[in-house]
Amino acid sequence: YFIMKKLTLKFGGTSVGSIEKIKKVANIVKKRKDEGNAVIVVVSAMSGVTNELKKKSDLISKSFDSKELDVLLSSGEQISSSLLSGAIIDLGIKARSWLGWQIPIFTDNNHTASKIVNIKTDEILKFISSGGVAVIAGFQGISENGRVTTLGRGGSDLSAVAIAKFFETDSCEIYTDVEGILTTDPSINKSAKKIDKISYEEMLEMASLGARVMQPNAVQASMINDIPVHVRSTFSKNPGTK
Repeated sequence: YFIMKKLTLKFGGTSVGSIEKIKKVANIVKKRKDEGNAVIVVVSAMSGVTNELKKKSDLISKSFDSKELDVLLSSGEQISSSLLSGAIIDLGIKARSWLGWQIPIFTDNNHTASKIVNIKTDEILKFISSGGVAVIAGFQGISENGRVTTLGRGGSDLSAVAIAKFFETDSCEIYTDVEGILTTDPSINKSAKKIDKISYEEMLEMASLGARVMQPNAVQASMINDIPVHVRSTFSKNPGTK
């Protein structure tokens, strides 16, 4: 009796930074699916997009309304989730995108730094068990007042961990532009080595000290919910860091 594994795959902004890269990600998703897994993908906005949007709001006002800022900033993930879904469909695989409010991903009302409270799972579970790939826009949700919310800096990692929790996926793979967690910053120290396995506590410490691979709040959430996280590179076949 074959039990299908459920995976959460999260791709950061640099991984979906261009059309060429999005096509590469679609191939990674196809490969993970061909291995017999049910796949839920979480995406960030294409690199640089969120900052560009933020600049536009700053030009209107330095105290731009936080609720409208969330509507603005969450739009980057709408673009990347659509493009990636289209690229996966182009490879002959059933796929569709979901925005936070469509699932819905329920959050509190703390605009620009919301916390995920609950995620409705039935529709997506039905879709992935029938062979589809669900592509979820990271970094966003909907408040009890029906307003679009965002989860703060690095919020897509938080989305991925929450999705791994609520959908009870077997693992949460965070794809980025580095080969995993390194002992030091490779741009400062050439002798930086990749760590194969790291505890939540050590990872939390490294993240708090500014290792930009994963946001501290996402590490904390994975620690609290005991979710195995696997950090790996979109651009390399190496196994990464567990």
